[in-house]
Amino acid sequence: MQYLVFALFVAILLGVFGLSFYFAAKRRKALMQWAAAKGLSFSRNKDSAMERRFAAFQCLRQGSHRYAYNIMEGKWSGRPITAFDYHYQTESRDSKGKHQTHHHHFSAVVLHSLVPLKPLFIRPESFFDKITEFFGLEDIDFESAEFSRKFFVKAEDRKWAYDVIHTRTMQFLLDKPQFTIQFDPEQVIAYRSSKFKPAQFEEATEVVRGVLDLLPDYLVKEMKGEG
Repeated sequence: MQYLVFALFVAILLGVFGLSFYFAAKRRKALMQWAAAKGLSFSRNKDSAMERRFAAFQCLRQGSHRYAYNIMEGKWSGRPITAFDYHYQTESRDSKGKHQTHHHHFSAVVLHSLVPLKPLFIRPESFFDKITEFFGLEDIDFESAEFSRKFFVKAEDRKWAYDVIHTRTMQFLLDKPQFTIQFDPEQVIAYRSSKFKPAQFEEATEVVRGVLDLLPDYLVKEMKGEG
C-alpha cells in the first residue's frame, strides 16, 4: 500500500513538472515569434546582471536569486528596448516553523529615453493607499479627480511630476492598460506583478512610448539644457 501511495505521489510530481516544462516551452516559443515579428533579438538564458544594469528600479531588487530570462532586445520606434521575464524568491516559515521558499515571476519592459529624466513613480492606486492616505502619507494629487483616484504618483520633484503628467498624459494613461511605471535618469520601466502575455509586452511598451512622446517641448528643451 505504501508503495502504491509513493508511486502515485511520484507520478503526480512528474506530471506537474511535465506540465510546467510544456507551458514554459510554449510561452518561450510565443515570445520568440513576437520578438522576431518586432525585429528584436531573443535569449532564453538567465541573466543575473539585470538588477545592476538597471539599478534604480526597485522591482529588480526584491528577494534573492534574482535573474531575467526570455530576454528581448533591440529598437522600438528609435529607442533601445529591453523586455524580459524576471524571477526572484522569498523565504518564510509556516505556523509550524517549517521553512518555505516562494518563487515569484513577473514581466517588464525598459525603454530608453531620448532625453534626460528625473525619478518618477506611477502605479495603479490600491486599497492600502487609501489607508496610508488616512494617516497622512499622501501621494501627489492632480487636477483630474479620476486620475488621482486611479493612480498613485510619487516624485521627489513635484514640479517634475506635474510637468510630465499634464492633462493629455493623464487622459492617455486613463485610456490605456494600467502598469506600474518608474523613471530613472535614462530610461523607463513598465511592469506588473505577474507575467505578460506576448501582446502585453507591446501594450506596456506603447504606454511608456506614449508617455515619453507626450513630454512637453519646453520640458524636453529644459532637460537637454537648451532652455
